[in-house]
Amino acid sequence: QVQLVESGGGLVQPGGSLRLSCAASGRILSINTMGWYRQAPGKQRELVATITSSGSTNYADSVKGRFTISRDNAKNTVALQMNSLIPEDTAVYYCNAFLRRWGAPTTEYWGQGTQVTVSS
Repeated sequence: QVQLVESGGGLVQPGGSLRLSCAASGRILSINTMGWYRQAPGKQRELVATITSSGSTNYADSVKGRFTISRDNAKNTVALQMNSLIPEDTAVYYCNAFLRRWGAPTTEYWGQGTQVTVSS
């Protein structure tokens, strides 16, 4: 019954901003690392940004200085603020989490994805 649900995707002009959100729900004991990945047409899924339970962050070189990842441990949510968007950011963005359910070991989960399109 654990689910990751993304929201906030859409169409934006180059130079614009979007904020993606992801909420984890279900019988969750704890969440370790959370992050965002993206997959553009014809390309492999790639890491965008991750954040640990203690707040340590990691970003892909292509988004450093433009994107900011954050999380709310009390609400089991993670967000991605995307500024100065460029057409190369166009992709399906997926929420990712390593979490532990009650009575189960730590397991990797993925959201369904949300489309981000940067175009004039």
